[in-house]
Amino acid sequence: MIPIILALPVFIVGVFLLWKGSDILVEGTSKTAIHLGVSSLIISVIIVGFGTSAPEFAISVGAAIQNNSDISLGNIVGSCIANLFLVLGIASIIRPINIKKNVIRREFLIMLGATLILFISAYFGLLDEYRWFGGIIFLIFFVIFVIFFIMCAKNERVKQKEVAFNKTRKHIIFIVLGIIGVIAGAWLLIESAVVIADFLGIPTFVIALSLVAVGTSVPELVVSSMASYKKESDIAVGNVLGSNVFNILLILGFAALFIPLKATIYVDHLLILLGVTIFMFPILDIGKLISRKKGIIMLIIYFIYLWYIFFYL
Repeated sequence: MIPIILALPVFIVGVFLLWKGSDILVEGTSKTAIHLGVSSLIISVIIVGFGTSAPEFAISVGAAIQNNSDISLGNIVGSCIANLFLVLGIASIIRPINIKKNVIRREFLIMLGATLILFISAYFGLLDEYRWFGGIIFLIFFVIFVIFFIMCAKNERVKQKEVAFNKTRKHIIFIVLGIIGVIAGAWLLIESAVVIADFLGIPTFVIALSLVAVGTSVPELVVSSMASYKKESDIAVGNVLGSNVFNILLILGFAALFIPLKATIYVDHLLILLGVTIFMFPILDIGKLISRKKGIIMLIIYFIYLWYIFFYL
C-alpha cells in the first residue's frame, strides 16, 4: 500500500507513463497495420484492446482472488460505461471521429451481444449460484471472438510492398513497449487513487464504479484520445469496443471461476450498462462523425451517472 504522502507524486508519474506509452502504442499499431496489410481496426480491437484491458484484468481478477466481489464486478461495469461515454466523448471533442461500416455491422454488434449476455447471465444467476457454468460460457465466447477476428484479419489482409523485417519488428516493439507503459502507468494511478479514496472514506462499491473504473479506463482514454488527435479513428473506436468485449467475456468469465460476483444484487447497474450500450447505436452512425457536440452530450450523461452513484447508491 502506497503511503498517503506519496499518493500524489505516484499519481503524476502514472499519468506521464500513460501519456508516453499511449503515444508509442498508437504509432506502433498504425505502422504495423500498414506493413502487414491488416486494418488498424482489427489490430486495435485485438491487440490494443487487450493491452488497455490489462489493468481491469489485474484489478478485477485480483479482487476476486481476494474475495472482493464489489470491486471485481463494479470495476468492469463502471469501466465499460466510462469507455463508451467518457473515453469516446473526450476523444471526439479532441477531434471528431469518423465511423466506418464495419464498426456498426461487426464490432459494435459483438460488443452489444457481450453486454446482453452479461445481463441475461446475471439475471439468471450464472455468475453467482452457477458461476462455474457461467464463467466457462463467457470464456468460450471469448475464444470464439478471438478466433473470429483472427479469421477477419486474414480475409481483410491486402498485399503490401515488401517491407524490411527490421522496420516491422521495430513497430511491433513499439506496441509492446507502449502496452507496458500504459499498464505500468495505470497501475500507479490506480494504486494512488485508491489510497486517496480510502483516506476520504468512500464506500467500496462506489469506489469500484467510479474511481477504480475511471482509473482502469485511463489507458483506453489516453490511447483513444491520442489516436483521435492523430486522425486514427479506427484505433480510437476499435480500442474501446474491443476493450469492453475483453472486460466482459474474458475478465468477468475468469473472475467468476473464483467467487460469486453478486451480479444478481447489482443487476440494475448491468441494466444501465445495457441501456448505455444501446444508446450508442445512433451515435455510431455509419459514414458520419461522432461530432464534438455528441461528445459533449456523452460527457454530460456520464457525469450525471457519477452524480447518481455517489448520491443515490
